[in-house]
Amino acid sequence: MLAAFGRAFKTPDLRKKLLFTLFIIAIFRLGSHVPTPGVDYTQVQACLKAAPTDNTFLGLANLFSGGALLQLSVFALGIMPYITASIIVQLLTVVIPRFEALKKEGQSGQTKMTQYTRYLTIGLAVLQSSTLITFAENPQNLFGSGCTNILVDHAIPTILIMVLTMTAGTGLIMWLGELVTDRGIGNGMSILIFTSIAARFPESLWAIQQQDGSWFKFFAVIAVGFVVIALVVFVEQSQRRIPVQYAKRMIGRQMYGGTSTYIPLKVNMAGVIPVIFASSLLTLPSMVAQFSRSSTNTDNPGWVDWIDAYLVRGDHPIYMAIYTALIIFFTFFYVSITFNPTEVADNMKRYGGFIPGIRAGRPTAEYLQYVLTRITVPGAIYLALISLIPLIALKLVNANANFPFGGTSILIIVGVGLETVKQIEAQLQQRHYEGFLR
Repeated sequence: MLAAFGRAFKTPDLRKKLLFTLFIIAIFRLGSHVPTPGVDYTQVQACLKAAPTDNTFLGLANLFSGGALLQLSVFALGIMPYITASIIVQLLTVVIPRFEALKKEGQSGQTKMTQYTRYLTIGLAVLQSSTLITFAENPQNLFGSGCTNILVDHAIPTILIMVLTMTAGTGLIMWLGELVTDRGIGNGMSILIFTSIAARFPESLWAIQQQDGSWFKFFAVIAVGFVVIALVVFVEQSQRRIPVQYAKRMIGRQMYGGTSTYIPLKVNMAGVIPVIFASSLLTLPSMVAQFSRSSTNTDNPGWVDWIDAYLVRGDHPIYMAIYTALIIFFTFFYVSITFNPTEVADNMKRYGGFIPGIRAGRPTAEYLQYVLTRITVPGAIYLALISLIPLIALKLVNANANFPFGGTSILIIVGVGLETVKQIEAQLQQRHYEGFLR
């Protein structure tokens, strides 16, 4: 594998793409540490050390921003507005006929969908930056008690400059990601998310060691991490291949068809989306309780105290049970809107394809739905188990919610890593070089 890396850098055009990708990553990480105008950077760092947040959603957003969110840097919002916008546009294709028609138009329709995603990203960036600054005016919402005055000035012009700066940072991140997609290696947005999460790994691991100074616990966590990575790689590469046979057809004087292929159905077809949906939905009660909480914290309504006890931290069994149920639900929901067995069966029938032993048309759609359901069940359970790892670690080793070997972090790290390696391998094989995967 190391020899293949060397060959990749010896190939001029591939070396240029790799170096360009590394250059963009360096700019992205630099922007994550540049403070937004109007923020007291020294006070923010003191708050981070004194009172790290226990809010699950803030922890997730901070993870995707590479730690830039709670530092209130120029790139504080990270890639989250773009992820949210992409998910919303993808879901709208099911409900809005115009979006569904654009999806079927091919490259031109995809270009328009991308443009809509960009506009929505900027709108969400304005909304999220305004919300973040509103929370920053009362730092206890971000860092807990004992943290005050992280903003230099509370004047409206300063607040507007901060919103504009964070929104512009999101636009710049979106542009950098598209540059990597066009001129670098891999999907640009995925690479930037990978960078943000990977940048938090050393800090999270070292925090576990610093809690009680136990090197045994430190190396035990790393050993568990390797096992989890191996499991994730195995499941992410697993797929059910449904054989498809195409009949021979005479078109003019040419004979077409007669080939055999297959439909690959991955065990985890939903990716990391159900985990993000479930985490986001579970934060809504705590956000509502935050605005309903009394200033003295002594005469809160009963439902606010219940939410504080069971739905704020993730180490309670009730939280874990609800989290698991939501992940399983969203896995089936997302798979159902991204893979349409009826549409696949109709396309196969139109081009003369059939599954051996299954009649074309409706029986094929019913068979695909049957197989898809049976595959999605272990996929949903797998996502739930991986997502519970950080919550169990929070209970056992007192780790924070950003425990590196589990949940969204490990799913994204492994998924993006595998996809990028495959792209590099494909380019190496085009030049008759030995690839990474043997």
